Amino acid sequence: MHITFVKKILEDGSLCKKCREVSERLDTDKVTQFINEIVVADIRDANSGGMRLANKHKVERAPFFIVEHLGDTLVFDVYFKLRKFLSQQGLLSNANSAL
Repeated sequence: MHITFVKKILEDGSLCKKCREVSERLDTDKVTQFINEIVVADIRDANSGGMRLANKHKVERAPFFIVEHLGDTLVFDVYFKLRKFLSQQGLLSNANSAL
């Protein structure tokens, strides 16, 4: 399994508020260990890696996650859906996966 976390950088160069919040949740929920790659979607640069991924996967909001799993590509634009998926895969303990 390979998980890419795509964060958005705003016009002023700062990380979007939701991206900061999700980054904190990743740490709190002990999900950070499953993230293989972090890519930035810089709205000032349409050719940034994250912007290209957003276009490729038709995602219109950040942050989002791309999961390559068993030959499939899954895209989660809601953190809790990623967490639920990881729980279903047996990767998170019940304490970390309760919704």
